[in-house]
Amino acid sequence: MQFWYSHSWVTCLLLPFSFLFWLISYVRRALFKHNILSSYRAPVPVVIVGNLSVGGNGKTPVVIWLVQQLQQQGLKVGVISRGYGSQSNTYPLLVTAQTDPLQGGDEPVLIAKRTQVPVCISPNRQQAIELLLQQQHYDLIISDDGLQHYKLQRDIEIVVIDAQRGLGNGLLLPAGPLRELPSRLQQADLVISNGESNQYTDVVMRLEPHYAVNLVTGEKRLIASFKVASAIAGIGNPQRFFMMLQSLNIQLSQTQAFQDHQKFEANQFVKFDKNRPLLMTEKDAVKCFAFAQPNWWYVPVDAVIEGEKVRPFLAKFRSTK
Repeated sequence: MQFWYSHSWVTCLLLPFSFLFWLISYVRRALFKHNILSSYRAPVPVVIVGNLSVGGNGKTPVVIWLVQQLQQQGLKVGVISRGYGSQSNTYPLLVTAQTDPLQGGDEPVLIAKRTQVPVCISPNRQQAIELLLQQQHYDLIISDDGLQHYKLQRDIEIVVIDAQRGLGNGLLLPAGPLRELPSRLQQADLVISNGESNQYTDVVMRLEPHYAVNLVTGEKRLIASFKVASAIAGIGNPQRFFMMLQSLNIQLSQTQAFQDHQKFEANQFVKFDKNRPLLMTEKDAVKCFAFAQPNWWYVPVDAVIEGEKVRPFLAKFRSTK
């Protein structure tokens, strides 16, 4: 929605609906806060990685980064997710690196693949946590998304912001992209800006690519070795992926932006030159292995999170073991 990032006559028309959205959200959160509506307290600490705005902000790389950081501290970590886009016949569902992304969702499968930790998906997050804890003991649970899911009590909150889009026009849905007001950031334990610092930032995250992986052979090539390529992206902000490739001096002859959580089919790729590499995100790749071509490559990224608040933030977890 382009008008989410400006002030126009459309936003003015939608302001009454944004006020109604705020009122319903405010009352709902107050009901949970005063225990009028019941909420679930897990027997282990819960960390929420979420955002204020709709669309991709970079939560999944943060979840992967956090899992890896906590594993280095010797903590046993499980991950839960709503599993947006999944089509499982049963929930909760334990997701592994081998789970069909159509069943488990692209992001949960990616997290399981990159971290090798158990991931459980369900719209009912309590059920997801309980199924994980039935399998084995965990020192803590990370929830991929769920900042506004106040039915689940949490111990620590991380909010991720896309630096390019920020908080848009600062308005709530539907006049703007926000689920909660910007003042909500003051209650988070850590605010991560994906790309560069802004007025809300505690720390900055960079997504660094180092190599590309062939979907058919598994071969790895340095990303700098690609000079001309096509590219597709079915993520919240496809232009970020294309700009990252161009910043590496890769000339993009063809690009195609798809919807976030796009379900791919082979016929969607027929227009791309088979004699030229086709680059895609790792999140997209998990849905394309079944019909991949020899010229298809995905580009893993590693989250590098820097700032003076990173170390004291990670120190909070030492007492959870």
